[in-house]
Amino acid sequence: MFAFLVTLILFSSCKDTVSETAKVEESSWEIMTDSLPEKSRVDSRAQVILDNWKAYTVLERSFDKIYSTEFREDFVLIVDELVENQKKLETEEYPIEFDIPQIKGRQKVFKTYVLKTKGDLEYRQNPKESILQMITAFNDLRNQFNVVVKNTLPEELRANEKN
Repeated sequence: MFAFLVTLILFSSCKDTVSETAKVEESSWEIMTDSLPEKSRVDSRAQVILDNWKAYTVLERSFDKIYSTEFREDFVLIVDELVENQKKLETEEYPIEFDIPQIKGRQKVFKTYVLKTKGDLEYRQNPKESILQMITAFNDLRNQFNVVVKNTLPEELRANEKN
């Protein structure tokens, strides 16, 4: 009888600890996602080009889901989606204006931080730093779009830039 009572107490105490840990993890995740930096704005001229680039539009929609994530498990799914959409973006044809090494380089940096974030999530590391790096890389990509459309160099100099 005594052994049964001890076993019952042991099982009930373990259950409470697990649920408390889950609640703490969920609330800390909400706090972290609330403090994420905003997505940078894109110039209207660049936005016109981006609106016609289907693969980028899909990637951007996936990226926007980061800001509405409430649970870690949802974020893991979003990062997986970002990985897939990043692969599609790499293989699809770029708009002529953005088919330059500067854009492709920024995209590779973004891909690196998406994969780093995925690794942190898979290995149960604190992903906050890699998430911030991923957002910064995405904003750098968006800022590079702005630089390209605001470039006032003559066409012959820009042609040399591609080499």
